[in-house]
Amino acid sequence: MGSDDRMDDLPRLGIRLHGGLAASRCVELALSAEANGFASVWFAENPLERGALPALAACAAATRRIELGIGVWNPFLRHPTQIAMDASALDELSEGRLALGIGSGLAGPIKRLGIDNSKPLAALRDTFAIVRGLLAGETVTYKGKAFTVENAKLSYRPSRPALPILMAARGPQALKLCGSLADGLMISNMCPPGFATWAASIARPARLVQYAPCAIAADHATAMAAIKPVLHGMLKTFWALAQTVPAAKVSLVEHSGIAEADFAAAVNSPAAQLDERFVEAFAVAGTADECLSRIAAYRRVGVTDLVLTFVGPDPVADMARFSLGATT
Repeated sequence: MGSDDRMDDLPRLGIRLHGGLAASRCVELALSAEANGFASVWFAENPLERGALPALAACAAATRRIELGIGVWNPFLRHPTQIAMDASALDELSEGRLALGIGSGLAGPIKRLGIDNSKPLAALRDTFAIVRGLLAGETVTYKGKAFTVENAKLSYRPSRPALPILMAARGPQALKLCGSLADGLMISNMCPPGFATWAASIARPARLVQYAPCAIAADHATAMAAIKPVLHGMLKTFWALAQTVPAAKVSLVEHSGIAEADFAAAVNSPAAQLDERFVEAFAVAGTADECLSRIAAYRRVGVTDLVLTFVGPDPVADMARFSLGATT
């Protein structure tokens, strides 16, 4: 199989950046992703980490081709009108390369800030209505269950009124809402490919963006040694969440083929002993050929964009290992 044929079997590949990185480092990684043929760079934003806006703006100014994705902004920390203002300004700066992801955010950390996020679906419905209206250049008067605006209108003409807006969703009701409102679905880390199939059957998204951690190395053992500690930490966090959030447990257990007892045992075992079934279900890891084979599996279940968080010490070198084709 030729390299072009191999690329046809893959979803579009992106990289995920986050608030643990300075804006200057984000620019370095975005430029490397662009040079190595990646299609997108997505920016996570979580409470009390670096805000994504400075890194997004810096990367928009520095890059020329690569798509810039917000994954995600939530209306509890950023009012819907502010989301529309910032997103349209970034889209203008990047000359039409922005994709906007909206979600309800990390419920626990947001609640601990004293913010009422008890009605996430109502907040998302209101946010989509307000943001879409403002981006379309309309004067928006809207009374919702979570947000209300009166005679709100951007003072400038947005350069792309139909800017794509995706929704992060996990539970059945959120997935149904995504299907009715959004231009695509975003799936977070710790969701196996089987979950993507199930979620897509409910939301029926035109675009499905999924996050996954990635360790790529010259040999299998080195990649496993890199991915297991990271995945073990994520597993502990999500398994704790699954004890109180049914949708989280569904995404972990029902769609991974791994028994609930095995999850409990893995959480309480050393990271180095993590069963490779968990790596297979929740990560992309191995040699370049092994990683590409795993990535192709996501395409087969309907993922259009797989966004990787590189966990190794040299993400620039890791991007080059994929040999996606350099661009200028």
